[in-house]
Parts: sequence; C-alpha cells; structure tokens
Amino acid sequence: MHITTRRAIMILAVLGAVLLVGCSSSKPPVETEPPAAPAPTPAPTTEPEAVDEEEIVTPETAEPVVSEEDVIEELPEDLVVLNARGYLKDVFFDTDMYELREDSRSTLAENANWLRKYPSVLILVEGHCDERNTREYNLALGERRANAVRDYLVFLGINSARIMTISYGEERPFAVGSNESAWKLNRRAHFRITAH
Repeated sequence: MHITTRRAIMILAVLGAVLLVGCSSSKPPVETEPPAAPAPTPAPTTEPEAVDEEEIVTPETAEPVVSEEDVIEELPEDLVVLNARGYLKDVFFDTDMYELREDSRSTLAENANWLRKYPSVLILVEGHCDERNTREYNLALGERRANAVRDYLVFLGINSARIMTISYGEERPFAVGSNESAWKLNRRAHFRITAH
C-alpha cells in the first residue's frame, strides 16, 4: 500500500471518529431493544379527579423528582450509604434570597460539628432553587446559595479545600408542585459527601 493511500485512510478514520464522538450523547442509551409501539389509550369513562394545587407538601411527604441514580451518579457504594444516612442536613432559603436564615445557621453549626469529627470527609454543596424565574437567574441564585453555605462553614472552621460547590438552579427539584409548600423545599442547599 502506498504512503499516500495510508494517509488518506488514516485521515478518513480520524474524521469518522471525530464525527462519531461529536454526534454521540453524553450518556449511553439505557434500552437495548427499540421500544414497543404504545397501546392506544381508551377514552375515559368518567371525569378525572380534580387536583388540589394547594396540597401541603412537607419534607416527610415530598417525593424527589430526580431518580436515585441521577442524584447518586457515580458515587462508590460506601459513599452512597453515608449520604443515605443523612448526617448532613439541608438548609433552606427565602424566595429570591441567598442570605442565611437563623435556622440555617443552626443547621450549619450542627453540620460543621459533624465535619470536625470526620476531618477526612469532603463535601459538595449543591445550590437549588424553585421553578420560578429564568433558568439563568436560578443557576446564578443557586451558585450564591451554595457559596453562602461554603463561606459560613469556613467561618465555622471547616477547611475550604474540603468543600466544593455547584448550582443546579431549578433543574433538580426535591418536591413536586407549583405552590409555596413545594417551592420552600426546593429553595435549598443540599450536601453530598464525595470522599471520606
């Protein structure tokens, strides 16, 4: 085979690989078989029940919108167990605010005490918002919330090198609903143990 032909084949192979990488999604598909065609939906015989939009949602009754796999992502099993035990408590914020409330400061003091007992633990502070406002606004607000929590933990004596922050804005709500009882649970900073 001539050198020119080899080069042409190599260039085509590289271009093909670049196109495949550029077109592939960031997550592999879950399904291995094509989905079956959906069955036709029968016509309802009765009127659907009215949904009360002001249903009270509490941390005990709220169901997370995000699946456990999404939340846990790639954590090793021992970290999944640590996070499931809930050693670090979430803190909550008022609407459009990132200043820490008095109850949040108390919660952070408890979290700092636990972190002092386990100095090898590293954490991720996630900033979250309710669904109102634009995506960009909520991402910025979530970042301010996560940073406010990190700064207060540092003020309480926790080494800043142990704390990473991220903002999810409105993308990962904890409570389902378009009412204040859901929104107040989604305006939060959530803790995730990332190493111990």
